Amino acid sequence: MITFEVKDMTCGHCVSTIVQAVRAVDRGADVRIELQSHQVQIDPTEADTDELRDAIQEAGYTPVVVTTGSLKPDGVMRSDGCCG
Repeated sequence: MITFEVKDMTCGHCVSTIVQAVRAVDRGADVRIELQSHQVQIDPTEADTDELRDAIQEAGYTPVVVTTGSLKPDGVMRSDGCCG
């Protein structure tokens, strides 16, 4: 699972654009997005982190890899600590 923070993702159109960009390089990727926290979580099937980051950048956004935490299926951010 790869998580990006995309601060300049601000609306539903941004979400759609990012999903399309990711799927253009990895058709089978599972993409979860939490717009409020600007988190994009991707479970890739083909692409690596650099390819996914480049695809999001080419779509006009500035993704930053997040090293800890992930989105639960309900879209809520959790940490890898004992209380997450």
